[in-house]
Amino acid sequence: MERPGATTLKGNPLTLIGAELKPGDTAPDFSVVDTGLQTVDLAATGNNVRIISVVPSLDTPVCDAQTKRFNEEAAKLPGVDILTVSMDLPFAQKRWCGAFGVDKVKMLSDHRDGSFGRNYGTLIKELRIESRAIFVVDRNNKIRHAEYVKEVADFPDYEKALAAARSAAAAAA
Repeated sequence: MERPGATTLKGNPLTLIGAELKPGDTAPDFSVVDTGLQTVDLAATGNNVRIISVVPSLDTPVCDAQTKRFNEEAAKLPGVDILTVSMDLPFAQKRWCGAFGVDKVKMLSDHRDGSFGRNYGTLIKELRIESRAIFVVDRNNKIRHAEYVKEVADFPDYEKALAAARSAAAAAA
């Protein structure tokens, strides 16, 4: 499924591949690679509530700030794991984390086959990178919050995502 004009980059419309997920949907499976080059699927992300922060590339200012923000928030969110998904190679993700002391967010690369992007509706057809999005997945693998940021260069609504994660973690406690 393609969603023409579902996102923009500097005002230029782009096509997202995959269906738009909504709260209440079951989180789709995926196959990505971590910074240790190990394959990770949905089950391997664990049983905690998860914030999945999707970014186009860590080497851009908004993605850099978004990932650092979630790394700071991680310490304040017991029972919540934070994952960042991008098309960056695992080596670049590891280098970036080391350079900025990002140690609480698990980095996942979708570079191999784009399965996360296709299954979560974040793969930009024209650029083969991820669009900016945030998903909160509860312990039962249900989507509790989904935000597809319309303009790739804009920040997501951190507070809504964090509130959804806190609520899901409290419900599971």
